[in-house]
Amino acid sequence: MDPETFRRFGHEAVDWVADYLQGVERYPVLSPLFPGEVCGKIPANFPQTGESMEAILKDFREIILPGITHWNHPRFFAYFPANNSGPSILAELLSAGLGVNAMLWQTSPAATELEEAVMDWLRQMLGLPEGFRGVIQDTASTATLCALLCAREQLSQFQINAEGLSSWCERGALRVYASQEAHSSVEKGVKIAGLGARNLVPISVDDAYGLDPEDLERRVREDRERGFLPCCVVATVGTTSSTALDPLQPIGEIARRHGLWFHVDAALAGSAAILPEMRWILEGIEQADSLVFNPHKWLFTNFDCSAFFCRHPQTLTATFSILPEYLKTDLDRQVTNFRDWGIQLGRRFRALKLWFVLRYYGLDGLQERLREHLSLAQEFKGWIEESADFEALAPVPLNTICFRFNPRKGASQAALSPEDLEGLNKAILDEVNRSGRIFITHTRLKGTFCLRLCIGQTQTRREHVLQAWEALRGSRVVQEWR
Repeated sequence: MDPETFRRFGHEAVDWVADYLQGVERYPVLSPLFPGEVCGKIPANFPQTGESMEAILKDFREIILPGITHWNHPRFFAYFPANNSGPSILAELLSAGLGVNAMLWQTSPAATELEEAVMDWLRQMLGLPEGFRGVIQDTASTATLCALLCAREQLSQFQINAEGLSSWCERGALRVYASQEAHSSVEKGVKIAGLGARNLVPISVDDAYGLDPEDLERRVREDRERGFLPCCVVATVGTTSSTALDPLQPIGEIARRHGLWFHVDAALAGSAAILPEMRWILEGIEQADSLVFNPHKWLFTNFDCSAFFCRHPQTLTATFSILPEYLKTDLDRQVTNFRDWGIQLGRRFRALKLWFVLRYYGLDGLQERLREHLSLAQEFKGWIEESADFEALAPVPLNTICFRFNPRKGASQAALSPEDLEGLNKAILDEVNRSGRIFITHTRLKGTFCLRLCIGQTQTRREHVLQAWEALRGSRVVQEWR
């Protein structure tokens, strides 16, 4: 593509993105398509000759766009957000244009040194101890896997890396501990690390769905007595279902007492710690060996960008470093080569978009947005609590509300069965999502089916949260019970 053609269609693409972000509310939040509709419009055979950009962009608008669920929509309240913003999008464009592979310092010094700088900015913003050093991973799932592998190698003194897990069979299975509400990536990481899903020990939770330290202590002691090898504990700050908070201080003390690697998964909630009034959610973090949180969730930075901090970078690099001749450079002893800090060799220039975002908003601007989201979550919780037929099902420490429709809440007639309540709430979920007005998801807390609404999208304001509440209260299911 010659420069003039690129310039022409580049302007067209940027104009389209600007118009899209300005008018995203005109789209249904959740794509209304049925399985196979997009694939049915794509030719089965590949193009033998090149096609015009006009034709490609036309098909983007007519085939691809209808099949998009709009994560940038201000009434996207599902899952956790995967945010972006203007400065982040522009940085992604520049990064794509540069085409950098940030595997070594030498392959682009600016990519490495900018990553070191912005990760230390984040460390300071969160109030982490100076001993933590950071690296950008693609997702929290990858970062948690890195932590599990570090835990494995620290316990085995790197013998498992050298000789394989079979060399440790007679010494006992390595055990990992996490709450019953921990993210599924912990189990996946345990499997990939070769530790086995049966060696992931689920720890019970309290009434607020945070990990119970007494149960953790008991399970670790029992495992030692049975010949197992306690290896790692994963605490969650902001669980996926309800943003419950595991107590880091007592968990850290147990980890130190028993020689466990202590990893903290704060994928969503870590962003909140840039607020001085929310810094308490990380109390005890100085005892952790590693921490992950995702700027691509709640810090307005394009997916993917996951901040992984480690208190023992020498353990991290010893776990992952391999030095073939073709990767050696004369400066290796003087610089950081981030290829040694994780699984991937090739690495995107992710630090650029984070740098753009941190500079464009500044700490004050980021704090303002997060405070607004937290305030809106409390307001939505208040609407639930004041309602005659909705009820909250979990505390709301952050930006996620778990609730359900219960038309006999506090009534004199017999309560509805759990099965009937689940059916009603599933019907409400399907109805409001099909409408295209909002998109929410569900979860289960101790077996109870919950509706789940998360407030964190970049453009979400009070009117959008109010529209979500009106959609829920105005659903056909709710109206039939009134």
